[in-house]
Amino acid sequence: MALPELLVCGVDEVGRGPLAGPVVAAAVILDPVRPIAGLDDSKKLTEKRRERLDGEIRQHALAWAIGRAEVEEIDRINILQASLVAMQRAVAGLVMRPGLALVDGNRAPVFDCPARAIVGGDSSEACISAASIIAKVARDREMIELDREHPGYGFAQHKGYPTRLHLDALREQGVSPIHRRSFGPVRRLID
Repeated sequence: MALPELLVCGVDEVGRGPLAGPVVAAAVILDPVRPIAGLDDSKKLTEKRRERLDGEIRQHALAWAIGRAEVEEIDRINILQASLVAMQRAVAGLVMRPGLALVDGNRAPVFDCPARAIVGGDSSEACISAASIIAKVARDREMIELDREHPGYGFAQHKGYPTRLHLDALREQGVSPIHRRSFGPVRRLID
């Protein structure tokens, strides 16, 4: 199989807004010979469709990798910096070196290849859409597992986002080890 001259990877993250859990990023290099139909911003897709596309991407992409930043890192360096670190880790984890990274958003971290930030890129660039889907499915699965380890917070339902259910559980049960202590609602409970 001949590879394209310039390998382009899409990069996106998920989990900047939740009060709990890691921020997860993915990097994906799609195979231009095997396009995947139906790619879009993960937030616009149903859970069932995301799951199906996640399997297709993992099977047919030339390369994909996941990077993450843990709660402790988020609290230490802030969520923006942790998101950039997670993206760097995702790109570094690829088994192929991309010639260009397309990043969803208005800023791209420093990679060992050129990068371009694209606002709304998760809707306009297939490789970023694929990264969005991989990151979202991976983080959602992890939050479902964390719900089993830390019952009573409802992580399986809200994935750590500050819903009424989550805020009520946080007040009733207190702060768990996976809560981000630097985030306002959590910090106020600690103080």
